[in-house]
Amino acid sequence: MSTPRSQHTASLLLNGNVLISGGFNGVTLNIAELYNPTAEIWTTTANLTTARYMHVAAVLTNGKVLVTGGSNGAYLPSAELYDPTTGIWTNTGNMNVARAYFAGSMLPNGNVLVCGGYNGAVLNTAELYNPATGNWTSTGNMNFARNKHAVVVLANGKVLVSGGNSGAYLASAELYDPATGIWTYTGNMSVGREEFTASVLSDGKVLVCGGYNGGSLNGAELYDPTTGN
Repeated sequence: MSTPRSQHTASLLLNGNVLISGGFNGVTLNIAELYNPTAEIWTTTANLTTARYMHVAAVLTNGKVLVTGGSNGAYLPSAELYDPTTGIWTNTGNMNVARAYFAGSMLPNGNVLVCGGYNGAVLNTAELYNPATGNWTSTGNMNFARNKHAVVVLANGKVLVSGGNSGAYLASAELYDPATGIWTYTGNMSVGREEFTASVLSDGKVLVCGGYNGGSLNGAELYDPTTGN
């Protein structure tokens, strides 16, 4: 990359390029750049309207990229859209709650769910972004306040949120049903962890691995949506 950074986001665009946005390298960054895997080169693109790190990014069905929240010394409710066809960022509706260290994912209906995070307190709130209107609406609260957690969308359309921290390292997990807006408990992980990764496998199971709970972890475990364990 042309700019060293951490706590940024990376988004795979519909054209196959990768958009890197924001981050931190001693200062909060508004710099964005593109990686072309065919040419194996990086190029700069337009700057974000707001410098931010610890934010969330999601590629929408129309190909635009939603970047929302994070921090630049203050916790941010602001959101913006990147248009790969023009290389331009434009502001969109603010979240109802400013948050960093949160998680988000695009739902099968095209809306974007964000949940949890931190803004001086650990949050259990969740909200939905509607790309058609550019607005955010609140949805059901999680059962556990958490930040530094992981989120994945399951094959059945439900959203699995696991782990994180709320003053203690969390092993708990819960499911969000977009049809009802309700969160329900599901099986706990074997090990409480934060700042880890979660991935949906080809068989529908979810692999979580690594993270931190007082020390860096090399353990991994599987969640089976058919059993909830």
